[in-house]
Amino acid sequence: MSDSFHDREQSFEAKNKLDEELKFKAEARRNKLVGLWAADKMGIEGADADAYAKAVVISDLDEPGIEDVIRKVMGDFKERNTNVSEDDLRAEMDRQMGVATEQVKANFDPLGKDHA
Repeated sequence: MSDSFHDREQSFEAKNKLDEELKFKAEARRNKLVGLWAADKMGIEGADADAYAKAVVISDLDEPGIEDVIRKVMGDFKERNTNVSEDDLRAEMDRQMGVATEQVKANFDPLGKDHA
């Protein structure tokens, strides 16, 4: 009976680890998509847009939650006189989270091979 509980505990821990990994990847993907959206709003194109999106992804490593991303993008909007409200940005982040989650799930291999 002890083995059954141990197996169940290990299964729960593995699922929790997998869920956290999926969440991390989805948040990073969301931030990249938001970065590309914001770059478009600011008239940034091509390789510069990709570089901007990467900078948005990196900005999320500053603190837990999305406030660091909001601060970065809104600061960049202000600097470039881009008329996008914080509410619009938050709505786009919510929308892109759904897209990102689906993309990550579609490309995720639980054996550790990310296909994206």
